[in-house]
Amino acid sequence: MKPDPTRSRPQPIASLTALGRRLLLAAAVALLAGSASALFLHALDWATATREARPWLLAGLPLAGFAVGWVYLKLGGRSDGGNNLLIDEIHQPRQALPLRMAPLVLLATVISHLFGASVGREGTAVQMGGALADQLARAFKLAREERPVLLMCGIAAGFGSVFGTPLAGAVFALEVLAVGRLHHAVLLPCLVAALLADRVALLWGVTHAHYAVMPFGALSLAQLGALLLAGLLFGLTARLFAGASHALAAQFKRRIAWAPLRPLLGGGVIAAVAWTLGAERYLGLGLPVIGQSFEQPLPAWDFAGKLAFTLTSIGSGFKGGEVTPLFFIGATLGNALAPLLPLPLDLLAAVGLVAVFAGAANTPLACTLMAVELFGAALGMPAALGCAASYLCSGPLGIYRAQRAGEGKAIKPAPPAA
Repeated sequence: MKPDPTRSRPQPIASLTALGRRLLLAAAVALLAGSASALFLHALDWATATREARPWLLAGLPLAGFAVGWVYLKLGGRSDGGNNLLIDEIHQPRQALPLRMAPLVLLATVISHLFGASVGREGTAVQMGGALADQLARAFKLAREERPVLLMCGIAAGFGSVFGTPLAGAVFALEVLAVGRLHHAVLLPCLVAALLADRVALLWGVTHAHYAVMPFGALSLAQLGALLLAGLLFGLTARLFAGASHALAAQFKRRIAWAPLRPLLGGGVIAAVAWTLGAERYLGLGLPVIGQSFEQPLPAWDFAGKLAFTLTSIGSGFKGGEVTPLFFIGATLGNALAPLLPLPLDLLAAVGLVAVFAGAANTPLACTLMAVELFGAALGMPAALGCAASYLCSGPLGIYRAQRAGEGKAIKPAPPAA
């Protein structure tokens, strides 16, 4: 019987060897996920510019939805599980993610945006990162307990590179798996994956939208209280979005058995309402409206309009994710609250942008870091207050059904004194 070479090594050397191997694999994941995100973002820019130049493409949204639903029905298989499948495989590794998950979600998301669905981009980047990472796990025949680490690196790399927020991407990969519990042991590989993936995407010519917030000085006690109140409202909005998205998706599945007909019907409703009400501002990512929310007062119902269009798009089966629409909802809700609270309009828009997502995804730490990366260090404290309040008020159910309960959000009473 041959001796195990790892047993003869001193423990610190064996640990460093294992860490070095993880970091090399994280770098490989970063190269793949960063390149995939760059390809996706360039395609998304083309799709958005094409749709805005040709408004008549909205008429094809029902057929585009049918095509997406039919392709996933015939070819998707387990890929249709999306982010929830990825989270499930991290918690309970069973079977490798199919490689086709990456090109399918990329093409489906670009088609959804080309014809006007109100969807995001984080779901696509995360699924591509996870699927590509899992191919490395298969190629290198990683042990069962090592595979979840690589999948988490894929999440971090995809999220960090698609938004240009690598710190938030790394912490998101740790935080999104379970409510109230972090996996600190894989922080370093996730950081390496997210940071390098962001650099890879930038080398491919990717640019990210950043929004300016004017200096606001020290906040008074009244303003801090206003931030907490705003955070509560952001959390309730996140709770409404998460609950309604699950309920609407369940209704579509219950009432329409054949999957391709769901986005066909949903696309028809979206196109008809957008044209009837002149509500094209709620289609696609909505980045121009997000930018406006930092600069000028907007209609107070903008957040509700985007919420309704996104719920219909996601609930009926269009692909892409919810995060950028949640940014829109949060930023415009903050904008609407500005006349009612003693806080600057752009500050409320910035906190709302990250806080609604924090509540909907149960990721307050990642969203606080995202605020710092997007708006600067001065936003750290206001964003932390808004995200923490939103997280506590958003309820136990987030946008990801596979997310585990963890420690939960309940404030436990102190034990009785001895």
